[in-house]
Amino acid sequence: MNNTDVLLINPMDKTVVKNGLGLSVPPLNLMYLAGALEKASIGVKIFDDDLYQIGTQKINEYISKIAPKIVAITATTATITQALKYIRNIKKKSPNILTIIGGPHTTFRPIETLKNELCLDVVVIGEGEETIVELIDTYLKNVDNDYDSFLGDIKGIAYKKRINNLNFEDIDNELKTEENEIEDKYKENIYNNKKDNNDKIRLNEPRPLIKNLDELSFPARHLVDFKSYKLSSQSGGIITSRGCPFSCDYCSSSLIMGKKFRTRSSQNVVDELEELVYKYKVRDIAFLDDIFMLNKKRAEDIANEIKKRNLDINFVASSRVNTIQKSLLETLKSSGMSTLYCGVESGSQRVLNLMKKGITLQQAEKGFEIAKNLGINIVGSFILGYPGETTREMEDTINFSIKLDPDYCQYSILTPFPGTPIYNKLKKEKLLESENWDDYTVLKSVINYEKLGLSKKIVERKLAKAYIKFYTRPKYLIKHSSMIKVIMQTIYRSYIKPTFKEETPKGWYENL
Repeated sequence: MNNTDVLLINPMDKTVVKNGLGLSVPPLNLMYLAGALEKASIGVKIFDDDLYQIGTQKINEYISKIAPKIVAITATTATITQALKYIRNIKKKSPNILTIIGGPHTTFRPIETLKNELCLDVVVIGEGEETIVELIDTYLKNVDNDYDSFLGDIKGIAYKKRINNLNFEDIDNELKTEENEIEDKYKENIYNNKKDNNDKIRLNEPRPLIKNLDELSFPARHLVDFKSYKLSSQSGGIITSRGCPFSCDYCSSSLIMGKKFRTRSSQNVVDELEELVYKYKVRDIAFLDDIFMLNKKRAEDIANEIKKRNLDINFVASSRVNTIQKSLLETLKSSGMSTLYCGVESGSQRVLNLMKKGITLQQAEKGFEIAKNLGINIVGSFILGYPGETTREMEDTINFSIKLDPDYCQYSILTPFPGTPIYNKLKKEKLLESENWDDYTVLKSVINYEKLGLSKKIVERKLAKAYIKFYTRPKYLIKHSSMIKVIMQTIYRSYIKPTFKEETPKGWYENL
């Protein structure tokens, strides 16, 4: 095998949050896949185009230099359109390359994705490490054969039969038009028999979830340039558990990673922390688990192992507000924890119940009080525009977030991502205003709020109001004076300007 059998691509993310903050973070998911591939002696490289921003057209220049047999791209709902543009351009220039997409969006829409992008060969569904290794190893051993004969036994994928009659002239014409539209003539030129399209797509059995997370290779961080990333704590991202036992209506985590809380051992976790500290010189760490503190004993074991090895690190971790305990936070703080991330989501108990969040406002207040009394920074997350929520309840959420007084607040508009229970409900009730995935940025309205007694304009302006009201308080600005410039720039670029169709008028803040 050559040095580059596989190229993993992280597509450009054009969401306004990232652009407003000017942030870029290493693609941890691709580094995990790369680690698994290297362990199987498969040559792999990572190209993070969210960092380099060369775009879908120029990516072929890089591909021509390294000549991979396979290209795999990750995609969220917000980046799926962009990811498919890479696939189209790559296949046009290199028709023999096997093209693969994975990620949360395609996990729930594999058949649709394969149908809509006819230059795409395979979709990886769900947890990817074991699937990608088996898929690529099998393909490389049979690269000259009809892969329909050997991909059928691989669990956790969907794929279409090899297409030998791609009309690249029509693909070229398609790329010159609006790139997120696929014309009928383009589809007709792909298949020998248009009526037989469904028969050319295969959906295999799901793959069981990985039982022992300690057996996974550490992310292949040596394949990215850490110094080029701007957000240090995320550069040191680490995942110590997978799965979530809760069933929040707006979240798909438990559907992708399972409801069973699977964990790595404290020794294995701290081995990786040592690698970050000593090999990559990263001391600011982000524990990116959905619920790091769910198992108190395990969290304490990790903290004690960090102290035992005398690791000098600074880390952020997440918790549900109803799992915050003083003794646990004290232990975590003593091992380097500085920041706690909590998804509160609403300041209305009725709306929390609609979300099936499983917490109370009183638990949120108590949890935040415990953390603040211990001198731990807090980041609070809140959702506006939940179906059934009133204007008054959105105001309650804004006011409650200010009452809790976290160090930072993150607000978003309810975005029903494919795979979530709320998406299925809204789809069934015909309440989705848009399935243009580019709009699924958590800052735009994609719900038909008029049928719910609200309006898109009201919800988007409440989002803008939340950021302004929280971040422009004199008390906050005094405490975080060094952040004033970036906060105001981000508020304007990401949350104010997008809510106006034309040039932002004078006095835009008066009607918020």
